Amino acid sequence: MTTTNPYYTEAVHGQFQLAQLGELELESGRTLHGVELAYQTLGELSPAKDNAVLIPSWFSGTHGIMRDVYVGAGRAIDPAKHFVILVNQLGSGLGSSPHNTAGEFPHVTIGDDVTAQERLLREVLGIEKLALVFGGSMGAMQAYEWAVRFPERVERLAVLAGTARALPRQVNWTRVMDDSLASDPEIESGSLARLYALQLVGREVWTDEHWRDLGFGSGDEFVSGLLDASLSPMDGRNLAAQAWKWRHADASRNAAGDLASALGRITSKTVAMAISSDMMFPPTEVALHAALVPDSRTVVIDDVFGHAGLFGLAPSYAGQIDAALESVLSAGA
Repeated sequence: MTTTNPYYTEAVHGQFQLAQLGELELESGRTLHGVELAYQTLGELSPAKDNAVLIPSWFSGTHGIMRDVYVGAGRAIDPAKHFVILVNQLGSGLGSSPHNTAGEFPHVTIGDDVTAQERLLREVLGIEKLALVFGGSMGAMQAYEWAVRFPERVERLAVLAGTARALPRQVNWTRVMDDSLASDPEIESGSLARLYALQLVGREVWTDEHWRDLGFGSGDEFVSGLLDASLSPMDGRNLAAQAWKWRHADASRNAAGDLASALGRITSKTVAMAISSDMMFPPTEVALHAALVPDSRTVVIDDVFGHAGLFGLAPSYAGQIDAALESVLSAGA
């Protein structure tokens, strides 16, 4: 059954285009028909086509949050210098997703996302090479997949609060999320927001009451006013599809399960950014995966908001991110 949802519109997320990709052969052997891939571009592609920056979306997010938090005039990723392609993963709610697809929506993998994105770049935008692929969380998983599968086409890689395959904590967390969505498919009870608060928000937010920094009068107000308000308009089917994709993410399948071999293929100049208080993608795990990439370094972003820090909640966040991105963007290809 297809449904309309006013949340998944330009009124909420800003302008985007839909690339008509037709049939997409999935890693499962199934076919996704009538594929629409939602994306937004900012800036101009240079005559040499050497300034393209690809930014995929993360779990529950869209191109809108990536644009608003990570792209802008005077920022490391600046449309005055770069041709920025913000792309929504399949199942995000923008473009082909469970809520707008008739019949069963097949399981889609990170690899399928990258296959669709590669077709967008090559078939629609005429881009063969990327100056940078940058992603956070599930977007980082897509970025790793890009660099493993197309090393000659990704000059620079920046991953933020993400790893090349799902960690055990994430596998378990997404299964608990499935239970929450099964019992509350309309996302009305607030249980999903509380689950987010448990795992995605840094410990110090609660112990030191950093929710006050955001203008909330209590921790409960923070959960209801920020987390639940963000999640409740979404379609649970889309979140469930993304959760399945997340826990099955594994770039090592490109090298018969050998993660070191897979990441060793990457030739991109790479920076991995970890958030200091992140319990979902702990800095130690981010660094372990990055260390398997030949030309890489890891930077720890000092932030109290945990994985939720990705939303740019702290005033000092953007400057730290831009410094790390500038370090890789200024490096010769």
